[in-house]
Amino acid sequence: MLKKSLGLLRQEASESGAGTLKRTLNGVSLIALGIGVIIGAGLFSLTGIAAANNAGPAVTLSFVVAAVGCAFSALCYAEFAALVPVAGSAYTYAYATMGELFAWIIGWDLVLEYSVGAATVAISWSQYLLKFLSKYGLHLPAQLVLSPFDAPATLADGSVVHGLVNLPAMLIVLVITAIIIRGTSGSAWFNALVVALKVAVVLVFIVLGWKYIDPANYHPYIPDNTGKFGEFGLSGVLRGAGVVFFVFIGFDIVATMAQETKNPQRNMPIGILGSLVVCTILFVLFGYVMTGLANYKEFKDSAAPVAIAIEKTPYAWLSGAIILAILIGYTSVILVDLLGQSRVFFSMAKDGLLPPVFAKVHPTFRTPVQSNLLLGAFIALFAGFVPISVVGEMTSIGTLLAFVMVCLGVLIMRRTNPEAPRSFRTPWVPVVPILGIATCVLMMVSLPWETWLRLAVWLALGLAIYFGYGKKNSKLGQQAAVGEAQ
Repeated sequence: MLKKSLGLLRQEASESGAGTLKRTLNGVSLIALGIGVIIGAGLFSLTGIAAANNAGPAVTLSFVVAAVGCAFSALCYAEFAALVPVAGSAYTYAYATMGELFAWIIGWDLVLEYSVGAATVAISWSQYLLKFLSKYGLHLPAQLVLSPFDAPATLADGSVVHGLVNLPAMLIVLVITAIIIRGTSGSAWFNALVVALKVAVVLVFIVLGWKYIDPANYHPYIPDNTGKFGEFGLSGVLRGAGVVFFVFIGFDIVATMAQETKNPQRNMPIGILGSLVVCTILFVLFGYVMTGLANYKEFKDSAAPVAIAIEKTPYAWLSGAIILAILIGYTSVILVDLLGQSRVFFSMAKDGLLPPVFAKVHPTFRTPVQSNLLLGAFIALFAGFVPISVVGEMTSIGTLLAFVMVCLGVLIMRRTNPEAPRSFRTPWVPVVPILGIATCVLMMVSLPWETWLRLAVWLALGLAIYFGYGKKNSKLGQQAAVGEAQ
């Protein structure tokens, strides 16, 4: 099994000048990138779902449990990101520990997850944009906000209109693609602004809602179990943690930016762990205020539980601010998804597993422009012409699979390269990696079978490309063949 040596990876990490990615990010930039993708619209919906169906007011404990589960994987990511600070994240780590075939599987899987995620978020962004504009009496033609395969819209006059293209969804993907092509420095500034606005709205909700909390809503803090596992009681807190776990996923994308980070050995762990800590604090406070404003039972079967909580305050304008926060949140999620995806694609092309055109770097912007253009166009078309019911809910199976590989990789690397200098070390090895693997496998098993089927079909296509192109053009494979010939 072909593996990349630690020395080769470090040599790649030290490359600079023309043809390499420009190092512009610091620890604060990385924390902002992590927060940008972690805090999405899920916070405003999953919190209510977990409270109403599983944990009650103890959803705050569910957030803590989920954060601890994420922390196992985050600690492993932090060690790898400091040890081999190159673009590619889990793809690169698998290349060093488990070999080229496993690296391809992980890289190909991450490309799909980021694509499906970005397209799904773009379609949802379009729907929330319509809601936001409608508050001010602005309405876009139905033909331009629905895909041809969406259910037709019925207008106020009773007429039925069929969609042509979801234009807002396409435009947001193309605008974000243009921003990230201009460079990670500009992307980081844009993301920092977006994150600041998004966090500000969350903080406003917490601060303004705090004084209207009714302490009676916290009793009982952990409702009695109904007799069914996962419906309240301690098992409900755990099931709630499973529900909100997916709100946290996103910190791993920080690791894909290693080659564009200044002093990555120091800043990568700061970015990965810092974003997780900040989001955990915000999520716990958010859940505490929301379940304090309204009784958890009121959130049952509600698609907008935060709106119910806001009704308990005199601040009606907060409803519009929350929609704005969701729009802002989705924008930053799309940005970070596209950034992470193109960097994985770039790394795979640089290794020869994909055509070399995707490893080319723009001479001025020092970004992988061809990868950005291809993936941006693909996702824009997907978002514009495929209904959200087909794109499906953005699933996390690929990310969880990557988490498993990274945790396993730390165990392998500690055994094969125990003396390698590590500026950050995962504590309590092997306990932490093993707990990380167990947590992620448990989450994967709980996902619906359709998710596994989609993953299997995509991986089958990927394996066909690998054995048809990647294996023959692998730079590492070619070097090994030359060595054997000599």
